[in-house]
Amino acid sequence: MRIATYNVEWFANLFDRQNRLLLDDTWSGRENVTRAQQIEALAKVFTAINADLVMVVEAPNTGHGQSSGAALEHFAKTFDLRASRAVEGFENETHQEISLLHDPYTCTARHDPIGDPTGAHMPGEAARFDGTLKLDLDTDGIQEVIRFSKPPLEAEVIAKDGAAIRLIGVHVKSKAPHGATSKDEEIAISIANRRKQMAQCIWIRKRVEAHLAAGESVIVLGDLNDGPGLDEYETLFGHSGVEVVMGCNGHADRRLYDPHAMAAMSPRAGHRPATSRFYLHDRGTYLNALLDYIMVSPDLRARAQSWQIWHPFDNPKCYGDAELREALLLASDHFPVTLDIDL
Repeated sequence: MRIATYNVEWFANLFDRQNRLLLDDTWSGRENVTRAQQIEALAKVFTAINADLVMVVEAPNTGHGQSSGAALEHFAKTFDLRASRAVEGFENETHQEISLLHDPYTCTARHDPIGDPTGAHMPGEAARFDGTLKLDLDTDGIQEVIRFSKPPLEAEVIAKDGAAIRLIGVHVKSKAPHGATSKDEEIAISIANRRKQMAQCIWIRKRVEAHLAAGESVIVLGDLNDGPGLDEYETLFGHSGVEVVMGCNGHADRRLYDPHAMAAMSPRAGHRPATSRFYLHDRGTYLNALLDYIMVSPDLRARAQSWQIWHPFDNPKCYGDAELREALLLASDHFPVTLDIDL
């Protein structure tokens, strides 16, 4: 089975109010890319990765008559994708949903959120992801109320042979200091955003711990907006949010595993893997960053056959296929990550 995560920039802009594709020459939201160009590029990418399960981050909008699931199923039907059935997560206010596409002939999937949506203020418990959680993040003795702007999608997936896994699709708070007008303000916003990002990762880890304690197989996948050593503010908290979700400070038999995260943690890493590529207008160059992960529980690690980042320049298969390489660059500022696993 192939499992994928893919953050699609401005996916919501490609559909009308009736969840139909807008194949026209209007700008898509991506710089110098029309809606038709982005849609055609996405079709090529989704076809190329050919996954049984795709966790779509920044999926089409739900609300005001729109449905993320209906839009994705229309997209899948239009381009004859195997992963043709959609599962929606919690609706949010950002027009960037988290939804799951899956192949109904190889597995079943359903949204199955865990936790109490109202018992959100129990200090040691992980509330349901659309609720709130109280944490003392700055050790001042005062608990802060934490919320997800994009609540994670929790899915129960059952493969055709009966194997069951828990998927947690995530899009964790960005740490970028958007709106800063001075260096001091940039620093303040960056620290505040990292605090929120870390809190969300702690919340996700609490849920992971509950699944591991119950003996369940679990995979956390999506955009964590973080990676070991990604910025200088990490030292204020002692570790990255990625390390928190993986449980790197705990026992080995409770740690999640992702080879790209492990490579980034290595002090001797010569090449740092990247899953995204952003143009920095102030510098006139591109920034590559490792933000997207597929983390598996210890029981799944032995069955995991290979992870792959579909980076158009770092992956020889992608670079050698000129049509796929161009499609990856047009489709999004993130690139898919896939895991082939024997379930």
